[in-house]
Parts: sequence; C-alpha cells; structure tokens
Amino acid sequence: MAEQIEFDQAHQTLQEVSDALDNGRFVFVRRQLQSMEPEDIAHLLEASPRKSREVLWQLTDPEDYGEILDELNEDVKDSLVSKMAPDRLAEATEGLETDDVAYVLRSLPDDLSQQVLDQMDTADRQRVEKALSYEEDTAGSLMSTDVITIRGDVEIDVVLRYMRIKGELPDQTDTLYVLDDDDRLIGNLSLSILLTTQPDVQVSEVMTDADEAISVDLSDTDVASLFERRNWVSAPVVDEDQKLVGRITIDDVVDVIREDAEHSMMSMAGMDDDEDTFAPVFKSARRRSVWLGANVLAALAAASVSNLFEATLEQMAAIAILMTIVPSMGGVAGNQTVALVIRGLALGHIGDSNRKELLFKEAAIGLLNGILWALIIGAIVVVWKGDWLLGIIISGAMLTNLLIAGIAGVSVPIVLKKMNIDPALAGGMALTTITDVVGLSVFLGLATLFLV
Repeated sequence: MAEQIEFDQAHQTLQEVSDALDNGRFVFVRRQLQSMEPEDIAHLLEASPRKSREVLWQLTDPEDYGEILDELNEDVKDSLVSKMAPDRLAEATEGLETDDVAYVLRSLPDDLSQQVLDQMDTADRQRVEKALSYEEDTAGSLMSTDVITIRGDVEIDVVLRYMRIKGELPDQTDTLYVLDDDDRLIGNLSLSILLTTQPDVQVSEVMTDADEAISVDLSDTDVASLFERRNWVSAPVVDEDQKLVGRITIDDVVDVIREDAEHSMMSMAGMDDDEDTFAPVFKSARRRSVWLGANVLAALAAASVSNLFEATLEQMAAIAILMTIVPSMGGVAGNQTVALVIRGLALGHIGDSNRKELLFKEAAIGLLNGILWALIIGAIVVVWKGDWLLGIIISGAMLTNLLIAGIAGVSVPIVLKKMNIDPALAGGMALTTITDVVGLSVFLGLATLFLV
C-alpha cells in the first residue's frame, strides 16, 4: 500500500512538472525541485523526455548534482555528464564518497575523466584514482574508503574519546575495524560492543576475528550474495595481503541487487539494463538490431527444417495446421527450466556437485509432462481430425520435445556460463531454437515416414 501511494505521488509530481514546463512556469518547477530529495529528482529525470530532462537539469540546484548523478542509471547519467564542464563536474562530485565519484567518472572518456581528476585536490584525486583502478563490478569498485580504524592494544575508553573528538561517523557505520602495526585487518569491533563494554577493557579482548572480510576482486554479485546470507549492514574489504582497503555498505549492495534484477529482465529481451527509456531513436534502434539479427538466424534455422519437409506439407494440410503446437509447447517448458537454472546460477545454488542431479530431475519432469500432454494433445487431434495415426505421431513428437526441453533447459545456461556468455541474454533464444528444430524435425519426420 505504501509503495502504491509513493508511486502515485511520483506520477502526480511528474505530471505537475511536465505541465508546468509546457506552460513556461519555470519558477514553479525550480521550487518543486528544491523541495525534493536527490533520489526523487533522479527518478523525475529518468522519467522525463530528453528535452524536458535538459531543462530540469538546468533548473536543479548545482549543489545537488553529485548526489543526483549517483542515483541515475548509467545511460541518463552519461548524457548529462557529457554536457558538463570538467570544473563543474569536479564541484558536483565534491563531498561524495569515493565509490560514488568513481561511478560518475568510470564511463567517461579518458581525457574528460582526467580533466575532472585534475580539478580535485591531491588527496581526493589519489583516492578516486585508486577506486578507478579496480575492475568494474568488483568489490573494489563498490567499496568506500571512508572507514574508522583502531588498534587492538588500546582500551575502550581511548576509543570512545577518539570517537567524541572525531565528532561524526561515516554513513552506515556499525563496526570499527581493528588493524595491526602493518595495517592488516585482525578484528572487528561493533558499536554495540563498544558502548556496552567497561572503559578499562582492551579492544583485543572484546573484538571478533576478521575471518569474513571480502576480497577486493570478488564480483559484486558474490558480494550481494554474502550480504544476503550473513545479514550484514557493512563488511570490510581487504587486498591480497589482508590489508584493509575499504568497506562495503548495505545501500550499495541494494543497488547491486536491483541492477542484477534489471539486467536479467532486460537481457531476456536482448536489451541493455542501463538503457535510457527516452534514448534517441537511432541509438535504440542500433542496439536492438543486433539482437533482432541473432533472432533472424535462429528463426531461419527453424524455417530450414520446415523447408526440408516441403513435399510433406504440400500433401497434407493437417500437418501444416498442427506443426506449430509441438515447438510451442517445447519452448514454454524449456524456458521455465531456463529461468529456474539462471536463478540457481545467480544465487550460487548450482555447482559441479549437483548439476547431474538437476539434469536428471528436469529430464524426469520433461518426461512426465511429455506423457501427460502427449496423451491430451493426441486425443484432441484424433477427435478433431479423425486420424489415429496423426494423433500418435503428434503425441510421439510432443513427448520427445518436452523431454529434450527439460534437458536443454539445464544444459544451455550452464554451457553458456562456462563460455562466459550471459545466460539471461542468450539462454532463451538458444533454448527456443533447439525446441523449434527438434520439435519440427521429429513431427515432420514421423509424418513423412508414416503418412506420406
């Protein structure tokens, strides 16, 4: 209910702002933007056509630019950043956490990114350059370097006095990190332990071992899985020498989970998960044409099977009418399995130890469904066309194709992942091609053998 109310309010704000822009009421729009949170302005920008978006950006308070850019999807962010002067962009990112600055700069051309870095002071520039040196979609690119560290040989009272002098904590801080003399992470001290322990107790006596630190090169998807399983609010990030290099907080992980979900959904349609809803026509057409081209090749492969049995189709119109049923059923059944396996791969549920068991399970499901629907479709065809042999043929093809769909539904995503091809992007198309080719080949082959 609360989500629906928030959605309705966002839609109402979008309508009000759009109407105000159309009527030239720019002062009203500026006041509206000043009363909105950065994340709400980001949503408004993403939901606005490109011409309106540019006007809205000009009316937005420049002090909010950095936080807004951090909330935008990559396509929209890049379109706005590309029109900003390097000094303005440097000002916009001032005060942001290192990982957020890196996100804003990462997709810029190298020369523009360097110009922005040159506008920063030395300390900020070094931190951002370090963040940019990590590969995208890893813990290193996700982490913030804003952490509080302490030594294990000091007393709790010393830590409390240090915290009071410091005055404020980084956002989402629930733990202090304990380092040795070589800056290696040796333990964690939660704020709850800090506040409930006697002042004269040493940190080393109450800290927990740092045995669950995240490696700096771990993928962001694996990071999200760890946060989900461990219910973390934050986690330390270490390099290969076990030295603390930063920390990851739950708000960044939520972004990863959302982006992964969008990626899976958009990839199934062959689209970029960061694509701007209001991207230019030619840019969107160029992106989508690649996927359409791949689908044409798959469709031609299935059509070539029908072409091999052209003589059969010419002699029996009933076969031409029924030939779409078998591949269609196989495609639906196979895509159900593909969706299950892709989710299992993403969650880390599928590995070398259980692949065979999963394969046998899905093959058994395909066999049982094949028997059920072979009997149902076969009976319908016999009643409809009055031909027992045609009913038996379509039943045999249905059974075969649903069995193959179950096997292929497991095999295709696993093979694609081993080939470093995104199963969400290519799995559905590959599976549909297999079920189309197998279904048509078996049905038309049996029809040619027994009816013609």
